[in-house]
Amino acid sequence: MAADKTKPSNNIPIHFADSDDTPEFEDDFVPPDLDAEVEFDPGETEPPTSAVPKPAAEASGHGGLGGPQLAELIAYRAELKRLEAALAESQDAGARRQADFENYRKRVERERGETYNRVVAEVAGKLLPVLDNLTRALEAEKTVEAQESKEFRHFLHGVELINKQLNDVLESLGIQPIAAVGEPFDPHVHEAVVSEPSDEYEPDTVSAEITRGYRIGDRLLRPAMVKVAARKS
Repeated sequence: MAADKTKPSNNIPIHFADSDDTPEFEDDFVPPDLDAEVEFDPGETEPPTSAVPKPAAEASGHGGLGGPQLAELIAYRAELKRLEAALAESQDAGARRQADFENYRKRVERERGETYNRVVAEVAGKLLPVLDNLTRALEAEKTVEAQESKEFRHFLHGVELINKQLNDVLESLGIQPIAAVGEPFDPHVHEAVVSEPSDEYEPDTVSAEITRGYRIGDRLLRPAMVKVAARKS
């Protein structure tokens, strides 16, 4: 006996709605808001439109300036660099001029000092023999016995004052006597007149001063004439 097989229905059910329920696609369509902020989700495969890289002008830091504005900015920067270079050059030139002025001032002072010392040396060369004679006279008078008259002692005291004043004048001019007695013999400032053994001084030591020597600054006016202690034979 043949079984009745139920065949599947190929009919598609159709629902007829009222005309009022049918949406009006043209009127009800709402376009997307293009100004709305879009948040990019790292899980999304494609970034939203706001995540697209900015143009090269904005990425370069020019803020999207146009061609004329960008050219003007570049011109300003070039002018600024030129002014900075000119300022550095002016400062360097000023420093060189200041150094040249300092060298000139030092040279003038040195030449003036040398001229002063030369003039003073010429004057002192004429006064030193007078001072030597006063010194010898005082040394000679010291050997005179004390029985001399009171007037003579007053005269001798006046000569001592003149000798002292003359030494003070030379010292005020920068003239200094050369140390001699008790100093090691120095051929640059001492002139040995005689050499003899001495029990008081070591060999090659100035034992007596015959004529005083003088100098002004580093310049030697005349050497000191001295007696030098020699070694005992």
